[in-house]
Amino acid sequence: MTFLLIFLSFLPPNDVIARDRPNDAGSTISLHWNLSVDDSLLDGYVILKRELSAGEMDFEKIGSTVRGVTNFEDENAQDGVQYEYVVAAVKNNEVFHSAPSVPVASSPQVFHTGRINVLAAIAIFTGMLAYFVTKARSGKGLFIRKIAGLAAVEEAVGRATEMGKPILYVPGLGDIDWTATIASMNILGEVAKKIARYDTALIVPNRWSVTYTVAKEVVKEAFISEGSPEKFREEYVRYVTEAQFGFAAAITGIMMRDKPATNFFIGRFWAESLIMAETGSQAGSFQIAGTDSVLQLPFFVTACDYTLIGEELYAASAYLSREPLLLGSLKAQDYGKLIVLLILLSFTFISFFNINLLPILRVQ
Repeated sequence: MTFLLIFLSFLPPNDVIARDRPNDAGSTISLHWNLSVDDSLLDGYVILKRELSAGEMDFEKIGSTVRGVTNFEDENAQDGVQYEYVVAAVKNNEVFHSAPSVPVASSPQVFHTGRINVLAAIAIFTGMLAYFVTKARSGKGLFIRKIAGLAAVEEAVGRATEMGKPILYVPGLGDIDWTATIASMNILGEVAKKIARYDTALIVPNRWSVTYTVAKEVVKEAFISEGSPEKFREEYVRYVTEAQFGFAAAITGIMMRDKPATNFFIGRFWAESLIMAETGSQAGSFQIAGTDSVLQLPFFVTACDYTLIGEELYAASAYLSREPLLLGSLKAQDYGKLIVLLILLSFTFISFFNINLLPILRVQ
């Protein structure tokens, strides 16, 4: 049998189709062919190509596949240059070439047609954002659910003013690139504005040097915006230490020495959260906390008067400032989440009851 195969001719694959791969950045051509009728006897296939602009040059091998495979992608094509491809069957180092493919050139596509749903979602959200921002700027009130912890900020600052004691604001232990820290800086700016109006002392300890610099500028800008730059004190914003529990020890020391009337714990916290919150509770301070750390929320809920949970932390700057752009974006996000929720519930219902939508959606 082996002796006969040496002189046996095998049929190559046929109908080799080469086309530019859709929805990509170019430089790739996809190949497809029909298997040789002798596929089960072959060792595999080799793929060859040649550049038409280079004249009558020979085909060069660019890759190979095992038998049973009908696809190959040439990822080394040059955009705008036409190529011809040949797929050859291989058996015992003998090759049997197919007819060349139709010449094809690769090119990049501007838009990925498989992501029309993303484009539609962006268009819908942008439309809602523009609508709600315009509505907010026109003076029409946008309903924002009351957040008890934020509604108590005025009371917290007023309490400190009446008692003649400082306000302690801890912007978390995350660096400035943490989302919760950025949200905390926004809230710090609004709290500092109220402190500037009431002429109350402020203490803002920081774990990271960059956070310290940003917090200092935020507080200073808040005092300037309230027309009281002279009330700002350099010692209001402090750099403490990068050590996690060293920072916690410093905070508890401030609580026991200075006895702040109000403590704000806003940002990202870890295992030190209960140490600080419990110390503040024992010192008799009014406490408002807020974090997106699920593991630390129970400690704050237990030891603090008010706690901002999860996304309430991110909504706080819009809630306190009532800035139209922030309010509009907040409302647009809420409606966007509502739309996504309805879509999820709809497809859950369809899947649960095994409803077939193809007859309904099929175009006659």
